[in-house]
Amino acid sequence: MPRTRSILLHGLGLALRRLPAFLWTYLFSLVLALGFCYPLKIGLSNILDHSLAAQRLSSGFDVGTAVDAAMRVHEGPAGQALALTSHGAVPAYLLLYLLLVPGTLFCYITRTRAHLSTLLRQGVIYFWRFVRIALLTLLAALFLLGPFVVLQGHWSALIDDNFVGRTSLLLRLAGMLVVLLAASLLRLYFDLVEAYTVQLAVEHERNSRPDRRVRRTLEPAFRLLRQHFFRAWLVFLLLAIMGAAAAFFSARTAMHMLAQPHAWPMFLVSQLGLMAMLFTRFWQRGAEVSLVIQHPLPFLRERPAIPFAARSAKPATQPPAPPPLPDRPHHIEMIYNPDPLTPLYPAPLSTDDTLTRATAGEQTANMPDPIPNPEPAAPSLDEPDPGVFHHDPQKPPG
Repeated sequence: MPRTRSILLHGLGLALRRLPAFLWTYLFSLVLALGFCYPLKIGLSNILDHSLAAQRLSSGFDVGTAVDAAMRVHEGPAGQALALTSHGAVPAYLLLYLLLVPGTLFCYITRTRAHLSTLLRQGVIYFWRFVRIALLTLLAALFLLGPFVVLQGHWSALIDDNFVGRTSLLLRLAGMLVVLLAASLLRLYFDLVEAYTVQLAVEHERNSRPDRRVRRTLEPAFRLLRQHFFRAWLVFLLLAIMGAAAAFFSARTAMHMLAQPHAWPMFLVSQLGLMAMLFTRFWQRGAEVSLVIQHPLPFLRERPAIPFAARSAKPATQPPAPPPLPDRPHHIEMIYNPDPLTPLYPAPLSTDDTLTRATAGEQTANMPDPIPNPEPAAPSLDEPDPGVFHHDPQKPPG
């Protein structure tokens, strides 16, 4: 069983340790926003630079003047340029999303440093897989969130016919809250699908090829969401509320700073709020990756996981192995030798481990005696000499 830990704190650690991914995303988003807002700035300058009505915006905030200027800015050539840039902002943002989000998830899962080259390279590798996930998200939103939107329209019409004032506003907000909760649940599910897709590609198949099938992650992501529903959804909603609150308070503070002679303090405050909201989104991604790491894909648990660093590293040059040493006998069998002058055992470097009694006997019978017997041979007599062994002491010699 994997060790259970807080996905909120672990996700924060992942987001902080891979902080360059957040910083690069914010930088590219800021460049896109400034580039696509330049025609709006030109259009507002043409209207307000030579009008006395602009004093109502510089000395205070007149809602009627701001709405009138927003309606007039869409007229003329500046309005056409603004329409073109507004239509081009959506594809540019989607391209940025499809390039940076896969690289960020890859760095979170593999604990790789979040360099810009790594983010863009992994974004290109996972590009079409995330395009398929985006299309699946749109189809699911059409079939699942479409009925909620229709019900919200009928609910709003019913409220307008029967309620007024604060009660009408609260009931309308309650209907919108139900739609937002359903959308957040759908967004959480496809975030888990994206994280599982990156994990599936990182864990190579047995033939060393990455698995590009997004459909293999749909059921595991749904099972993971069902098993850890409240844990994952509450963390997701908590971080979303924190980001929305940061953006709301920064926007409210910036609105109160409109009457100041310089615009850069208002710009800084608003950017701090946007950075906080963007960071909570990266925090959400870190929490989801933490949950995915603790509960990997079921078919990846059956085989031991190879670390990404070990797979990506080039094999080091191994020194040549030394030549094998000759085998030596592991044990010696004690054999009874009737003739101690005849050797039975082989030389020290012999490859024979054991000798049998039969082999020893054959070697003894066939081998000549290496040392001759120094004593003379005994005479072979039929019987002993009686004159030598029988002596009569009474008979004189001679």
